[in-house]
Amino acid sequence: MSTPTQEKAMPSEPAAPQQPSVVRRVLTGIGVQNSSLIITLVALIVLLSILNDNFLRTNNLLLIGSAITIMGLLALVQTLVIILGALDISVGSMAGLASVVSAMVFTSSGNAEVGILAAVGVGIVCGLVNGMIIIFGRVNPVVATLAMLATYKGIAQVISDGKSQGYTGGDDLFIFLAKGAILGLPSLVWVFLIVAAALHFLLKYTDIGRNVYAIGGNDTAARLAGININRYIIGVYALAGVVAAVAGVLITARTGSGQPVSGSEGLELQAVTGAALGGTMLKGGRGSIISTVLAVIILGVLDNGMSGLGINPFWQNVAHGALLVIAVVLQQLRSGERRVGLPE
Repeated sequence: MSTPTQEKAMPSEPAAPQQPSVVRRVLTGIGVQNSSLIITLVALIVLLSILNDNFLRTNNLLLIGSAITIMGLLALVQTLVIILGALDISVGSMAGLASVVSAMVFTSSGNAEVGILAAVGVGIVCGLVNGMIIIFGRVNPVVATLAMLATYKGIAQVISDGKSQGYTGGDDLFIFLAKGAILGLPSLVWVFLIVAAALHFLLKYTDIGRNVYAIGGNDTAARLAGININRYIIGVYALAGVVAAVAGVLITARTGSGQPVSGSEGLELQAVTGAALGGTMLKGGRGSIISTVLAVIILGVLDNGMSGLGINPFWQNVAHGALLVIAVVLQQLRSGERRVGLPE
């Protein structure tokens, strides 16, 4: 008895690769670090808007933008320095010195542009001094810039006798920097955005940026590849001095006078916190300007929210310190390094 012939199984066609969802594609494009920061920022805004009815008012949001500018500028350039594998603890003191110089030169010359250029010149000199101490003195960047923090602060106090200098509240340029607006955004915010865009372009789309990442990631390999590390160290620290000087000029514009200390006190911690919270690896070689911008906005929203809720402003320093510790701990956990003093 014959059995019916069985049809041969046709070879199955390879399954088409599954396309990632739109959400996953968006998250991949944004990046894990930026996605985390955006989620944190949105959650913080929602919480504060519930606790404070005035938080989402336009005037308050613009106030946050203006308030983060000076800290943000220093956090941006601190990101660049840290990616290089270094650190600059003196940025706040350089800003204070530049603030005093801009006001004093303006007072003596009557020209705001001359005062601003003098401040930028001082910033360049300070940055070059930092770089040369690190290179030719073979001093650790943290120790070198910590020493210069005290030096620049002392110089600012000596030349100003420890007092506010000059009055810039009647000059059109300083008034525009402090209170002006373009397309509805304060001038201070535009300065921050322009510097952020320039540094982002420098790091992501130029050979200089790629070399900075290479030096921070592995300076030995970078040296063997022919990169002049000393030149980059001096250049990056000089750029840090320029941005710190711009921050100092904005301090002068906002306060109407040169501030040797009060306007720049604590900015070093805020700058490092902004960079670290944005995911910039303190060992160098990894970081993003966009992530730092998001981190600075988070810090600004947190500070404004605490003030709006009537919380003692001294707690802001506690919050910044705690966030810095959390950011560094998370970096260490991601790196998989052995904990200090504990077996592997």
